[in-house]
Amino acid sequence: MPAPPHDAFDYESALARCARGEHPALAELYQRECAWLLGVAMRIVRERSRAEDALHDAFLRIWTRAASFDPAQGSARGWIYSVVRHTALNQVRDGAREVTLDEESAMATEVQHAVEQYRQAWAPAELRGDLGHLQHCLDALPAERRDCILFAYVEGCSHGEIAQRTGTPLGTVKAWLQRGMKALRECMA
Repeated sequence: MPAPPHDAFDYESALARCARGEHPALAELYQRECAWLLGVAMRIVRERSRAEDALHDAFLRIWTRAASFDPAQGSARGWIYSVVRHTALNQVRDGAREVTLDEESAMATEVQHAVEQYRQAWAPAELRGDLGHLQHCLDALPAERRDCILFAYVEGCSHGEIAQRTGTPLGTVKAWLQRGMKALRECMA
């Protein structure tokens, strides 16, 4: 079982060691995060074997692209989760899998349930405070930017899917996401 996600593991150092070709660093990352990351992939691809494939591919990308991690752009742990999320989304797109509204609703409910279980099981008081602060920052965003962020990062929608859902041009969706994430980073700092 992986260590609780709130302990003091140095993810940035582990990525730097991966970039230098130190295999034990990748093994440490995998051991610590595999259960959580498999859950991320499962919520996107909705099939265990495909999620395991996505996780495998993501760890290959983490290994080969560790040197591209930039701490100025965000946390090392966040970068790892982003690699897994994008790998799983690419797998869904490559398989031309069409997600119906019923599946999307089920996925949103599943994600909400998983987040709540995570909060109850692992979140110390500081993390719960940070999550409250995140909610405050999300609430401060214009509704269309907040919705785009939630569609992308909670439901795993691509930019094109968000544009379809909202009836908004793709370029506008991309701009809203970029500006919304910048505002969130500034608010959380």
